[in-house]
Amino acid sequence: MTRQTKEETTIENEQPQPAIIIDDDVWEQLIDLTDGAAALCYQCGTCTAACPWGQFTNLDLSVRTFLRQAQIGVFQASEALWLCTTCAQCQPLCPRGVNIVDVFRAIRTLAWQNRTVAEGLPSILWSLYWNDNPWSQPPSQRSAWAGDIAIPQFNAQEHEILLYVGCTSSYDSRAQQIALALVQILRAAGIQFGYLGNLEPCCGEAVLNLGNRPYFEEIRAKTAAVFTQHGVTDLVVISPHCYDVFKNHYNTISKTIQVQHYTQFLTQLLEEGRLRFSRSINKQVTYQDPCYLGRHNAEYAAARTIIDHLPGVEFREMSRNREDGLCCGGGGGRMWLETPAGERFADHRVKEALETKAQILATACPFCAVCLEDSAKNLGQTELEIMDIAELARLGIE
Repeated sequence: MTRQTKEETTIENEQPQPAIIIDDDVWEQLIDLTDGAAALCYQCGTCTAACPWGQFTNLDLSVRTFLRQAQIGVFQASEALWLCTTCAQCQPLCPRGVNIVDVFRAIRTLAWQNRTVAEGLPSILWSLYWNDNPWSQPPSQRSAWAGDIAIPQFNAQEHEILLYVGCTSSYDSRAQQIALALVQILRAAGIQFGYLGNLEPCCGEAVLNLGNRPYFEEIRAKTAAVFTQHGVTDLVVISPHCYDVFKNHYNTISKTIQVQHYTQFLTQLLEEGRLRFSRSINKQVTYQDPCYLGRHNAEYAAARTIIDHLPGVEFREMSRNREDGLCCGGGGGRMWLETPAGERFADHRVKEALETKAQILATACPFCAVCLEDSAKNLGQTELEIMDIAELARLGIE
């Protein structure tokens, strides 16, 4: 009787693995959706090493694997596909300059076509269809955040800017405070502005980053038509996600409408002398760079300029900042998917902020403010206050 080696026994007992089917149609779709972005990848694995999921949790997101599948035309349904927050932390480190976020959006587009999306995500799109927002709230309540504050309906002949509040700051109770603070600042600076109230359309950012490209194109056309109808030429937005989508994914209006994040607009007002801070705050402040303001759009200076102008503020930078800043975990549709406590990026970011001994962790994104505040509460941290830059700036106004 021939004695089998351990290796031979293992081979005999192994179950045959299903064949991987390379589909030319899938390959052509991915090439078209990404403009061939994945073709540049040479599988060095830097992207996977840079991904926060691998750095801070036990969950595995092999970015390199998804890029390889996109190269050769393979689509395999995977829960890991929906882990990506589209934070772009991997992109600055890629030696070939691959637009990795676009590749993930493209693969998610195929997931929608094959009806293999994560549980709970279809309801986001249905909410947008019925309510024009992803928060399952009635459109008739979009302007309820303003309360008794009389904000005029935008008029192109009377107003310098259209203030675009966005879905999150319209409906989330925490983010609504950001909108209220910004309104007070604009009024203190004497800015003539209006908003669209209940007529304000969704920008479609959630749909874009969840990968349903055809539906995003419908939303984009509808929203662009609303802006054109109202004669919008200068748009100031609260969320970096809205800023990014209007600036980089609305080709029909990006050439005719100046789009600014509110921190950029406030910085402009400071430079022009139209906005001044006179009240001393006397606090130590650190700052969270929003991914869609920073890595996606290279805007790191505006928020820091505002902080520098605030009397009595001592700024304490976290060790991970700017291009190296850590995502809050709310992008890429993760705001609507459950992440277990202890695996949330915001938990780690709060801990990093505490290391600076700052009293205030400031950010400039509604998603960041919501995620960071939730994590601070879950960690039992009461000594660190989470504030948006607009809320912080409001403290400097008499």
